[in-house]
Amino acid sequence: MSSLLVEIGAEELPPGALESMAQGLQSRLGESLQEARLTYERIQRFATPRRLAVLVDGLAERQPDREIEKRGPPVKVAFDADGAPSKAAMKFAGGCGVRVDELQRIETPKGEWLVHRASEPGRTAGEVISEVLPAVVDGITVPRRMRWGSTEHAFSRPVRWLVVMLDDQVVPCEVLGCAAGRRTWGHRFHGPAEGVELATANGYEDALAEAYVVADINERREQIRQAIGVTAHEAGAEALVDPDLLDEVTALVELPVPVLATFDEQYLALPREVIIATLQEHQRYFPLTDSDGTLRSAFITIANLKSKAPQEVRRGNERVVSPRLADAAFFWQADGARTLASRREDLASVVYQRKLGTLAEKTQRITELATACAAALGEPTDAAERGAQLAKTDLLTDMVGEFPELQGVMGGHYARRDGESDAVADAIAQQYLPRFAGDTLPASGAGRALAIADRLDTLVGSFAIGARPTGNKDPFGLRRAALGVLRILIEGELNLDLRALLARAASLQPVRGEDGDAKVVTEVEDFLYDRLRSYYLGGDERGAGGSDTAVGARSVFEAVLAVRPPRPYDFDRRMAAIQSFAKLEASSALAAANKRISNILRKADATIDAPVDPTRLSEPAERALHEALVECRDQVQADLDSARYARAMTRLASLREPVDGFFDQVMVMSEDDAVRMNRLALLSELRALFSQIGDISLLQSAS
Repeated sequence: MSSLLVEIGAEELPPGALESMAQGLQSRLGESLQEARLTYERIQRFATPRRLAVLVDGLAERQPDREIEKRGPPVKVAFDADGAPSKAAMKFAGGCGVRVDELQRIETPKGEWLVHRASEPGRTAGEVISEVLPAVVDGITVPRRMRWGSTEHAFSRPVRWLVVMLDDQVVPCEVLGCAAGRRTWGHRFHGPAEGVELATANGYEDALAEAYVVADINERREQIRQAIGVTAHEAGAEALVDPDLLDEVTALVELPVPVLATFDEQYLALPREVIIATLQEHQRYFPLTDSDGTLRSAFITIANLKSKAPQEVRRGNERVVSPRLADAAFFWQADGARTLASRREDLASVVYQRKLGTLAEKTQRITELATACAAALGEPTDAAERGAQLAKTDLLTDMVGEFPELQGVMGGHYARRDGESDAVADAIAQQYLPRFAGDTLPASGAGRALAIADRLDTLVGSFAIGARPTGNKDPFGLRRAALGVLRILIEGELNLDLRALLARAASLQPVRGEDGDAKVVTEVEDFLYDRLRSYYLGGDERGAGGSDTAVGARSVFEAVLAVRPPRPYDFDRRMAAIQSFAKLEASSALAAANKRISNILRKADATIDAPVDPTRLSEPAERALHEALVECRDQVQADLDSARYARAMTRLASLREPVDGFFDQVMVMSEDDAVRMNRLALLSELRALFSQIGDISLLQSAS
């Protein structure tokens, strides 16, 4: 067993893609080794701003030998009538490096064939690695490839060195114009100027540690997390550690060193979100707070070196952040010269989308939609209407121009400063929630109405002009918008009729769909159902409202989807009810029975327009089923009318025994037309009662 080290040294790699590139190198190399029949025990990845590396432990020193079999021409073609070998036989034998008389024969259903069998010796690990490594590296997904110098090689950044070692030996190969060696490079400032000569592949991580590089990205992330915590604790504060920022900083440094710094307290008068955005988004700093969450005029930055004058590092970061906060303070003051309401007329000069009009026109549409949503929710409509009218005006402010991530948030602050009600300010601030997976939802009624209205207008308008998501391309963020609507409705327990709202949104668009509004509404509804499938079954975030997926989740989802409920929250409640029903002992038999009923009714191909005639029920089993159906029908219908789906399903479970008895003892397709149609009517009524919640015949695969 050997250890294999592969390291690609480059100029500073893009931090946002560093870990995914390292994962790509790890997975592709591992797959290539397995395909080449080289087993290994463990594969570990490393990544720093200047390197991607993989260490493979327990690697087989060579491939196992294998038996090969190569089939040649049919015997009847390989020899003439006198038994002399034909040109085809001789050519095949020559290609195999043997004489014709050394070939064997194999009998198949299609006749007898010539065949060559031999033992192929396995190649050494070094030979295999030299062959596969260029393709492995070339196949790594990178954000944008670039060329450097006069070569035609392309990678995310110029590659400066390559290490490929098996134990203590260099594997001769070339990747991206670099010949493999054993020399790597440590920290840009602290590491040895002549680089680091690696003695063995297994000594890689320790050798880099001595050269002031923490090679393991996960270890480096944890070191940064702990350093931030310790530094904040020593300052009597708590740090705001955003996970995405932590990942980015981890990808920017090789030797993390925390630095505590401060800024002028006067800037604490700015809105909290402005300070945090300045520190986190623009400067990659970690803000500090008191134990009650109040921001302090202090932050922690992570330096990439151990300075002999740490106070200068601190002062340098303080000098950098001060003008940024000063700019924010200027924008805050300058924006206050105009109210949000006074900016409404300016929305007419900003194009939202060429075919969908200006921001003023979009505002008009979402105002009408938001008002309708609020009314449907039983909320006062005035806050939703006023909030929608002002919702997009903060896009015209200097602050949002500089900090686009604060759209909506700043609108809420400016609305309060303008004297708008708290309800209006909250609605404006919450209109973009949820912004990302796991984000909080709008809390106020007006905020929910506005958030739903804005997204539905975007969805319907985009589909109306044909701007649907394709593959990985989704320039309008329609998948995120759809999931946002669903999360708000389901997790907020809002029983809105989404189909009706989509129709309302379509009627307000300045363009009509290719075949009118109805087709657009159906397309958007289908798109939302597709997002709903991901919400419950994976592929998208799962919300708190999602049903338990332990028992046949896919079948449960499809059972509800079959009846296409127009209200997502109602869809969720149906799923929960059918999920519970699927765990009952009776569910399997009733699911099978419903499937059988569907097949019978489909094959009967008859129009059943008359109710069951009790006088024509002659068999005891069919009378028993009808009596049980009549007995529970009104109660089930009352449960359905009150959306008590779980109770309704429990009542329907009581029909198992009479349903089983019916199918055991009754011949549905009687030769008597009247009897047959009456029995079909009985089955039709039974299926209709079940299918008001979902098509439980689809549960059969889950049981």
